[in-house]
Amino acid sequence: MGIWILNGNVVDGQNTQQKKHILVNNGIIETILPGDEAPNTAGHEVIDATDKLVSPGFIDMHVHLREPGFEHKETIATGTRSAARGGYTAIACMPNTRPVIDTPETVKLVLDKAANEGCGVHVLPYGAITKNELGRDLTDFDALKEAGVVGFTDDGVGVQNAQMMKNAMYKAKSIGMPVIAHCEDDSLVEGAPVTEGAFAKKHGLKGIPNESEAIHVGRDILLSEATGVHYHVCHVSTEQSVRLIRHGKSIGVKVTAEVCPHHLLLSDEDIPSLDANWKMNPPLRTPHDVDKMIEALEDGTIDMIVTDHAPHSAEEKAKGMMAAPFGIVGLETAFPLLYTKFVATGRWTLEFLIDKMSTKPAEVFGLPWGVLEVGRPADLTIVDLDTEKEVDPTQFLSKSQNTPFGGWKLKGWPVATIVSGKVVWSE
Repeated sequence: MGIWILNGNVVDGQNTQQKKHILVNNGIIETILPGDEAPNTAGHEVIDATDKLVSPGFIDMHVHLREPGFEHKETIATGTRSAARGGYTAIACMPNTRPVIDTPETVKLVLDKAANEGCGVHVLPYGAITKNELGRDLTDFDALKEAGVVGFTDDGVGVQNAQMMKNAMYKAKSIGMPVIAHCEDDSLVEGAPVTEGAFAKKHGLKGIPNESEAIHVGRDILLSEATGVHYHVCHVSTEQSVRLIRHGKSIGVKVTAEVCPHHLLLSDEDIPSLDANWKMNPPLRTPHDVDKMIEALEDGTIDMIVTDHAPHSAEEKAKGMMAAPFGIVGLETAFPLLYTKFVATGRWTLEFLIDKMSTKPAEVFGLPWGVLEVGRPADLTIVDLDTEKEVDPTQFLSKSQNTPFGGWKLKGWPVATIVSGKVVWSE
């Protein structure tokens, strides 16, 4: 039995919404009919998507599922449900777990748990660049690739040694895999909880300077040029980083980049207090940096939007701005935040947002999803663009509630998520 999705609005290449009927069968989009045709639904499940957007499923290439080792923050089960509620059909999980995802055995553990305990959302593990993310010895890239990783990263810590990063890039290039970098020079950030800006000055805090990120971005672009590897920059947040990425692209370096919703929506001047739910890494930057992130996404310098979903327990976040861990959750609020801020206001088209949250991540990482066409995998998200709701962290499906967006009134809420032709979440 297949699924007919009836009367849904599909965005075409001209950004107009056309009413369509979509038949999903055996995990594939089998038929797409114009809205004025009456499909034969006999023997099929029917989903009424009248007045709803039907989009390719969202893809998040930067998520922390915390398992193994930090199950009090999140598990693969809760994280995939949180992703499905946010409209995500595929998520790439970072390796800074305990144990670190640096062996085939740990990759297998993650994939097995995703298959057996996850809700059906595709889980794509990254493998660590260095053993235990200590920056001393490369992991076995060949074995990790064979085990199923989609790239290599020491996310959570920057690779401090340039020769180590160059060696990693040469090896990754030789096996056709990307290197994904958390860019941070440790010598510039120790003991700083927020960016170097107005909030830090007001509260007498040491600030994280923009150059702490950009130094690694510039270094790694040069190393990518030398090695020919596909180099992907995590969670870009500074104007200087954008400048370097733009230059790298202009001279033909294979560099791609991502940005998070919070770095498009908030600056350090928005932080209301020493509440650690506003503490993330990279930190919220200046209003000037926010403007530059938006411009860079719009002109293609930054390729995609990710959440950097980083759950922490309430007890951990209650330790305050200095002692609490960095990070906020993001899977369940990303699309409504961006739709409300940029599409509903007319700055972006709906097609642009879908491209940055679905089509482009699939293109950059060579994934089979991100396109709504006959013959393609039936990974789809159905969204109510009109109903306004308030962000209520107590209702999150994630184990954690650490967000600065509580109480925001937003439109563009996913109401159903379909992965490989199966409904994995519905409102």
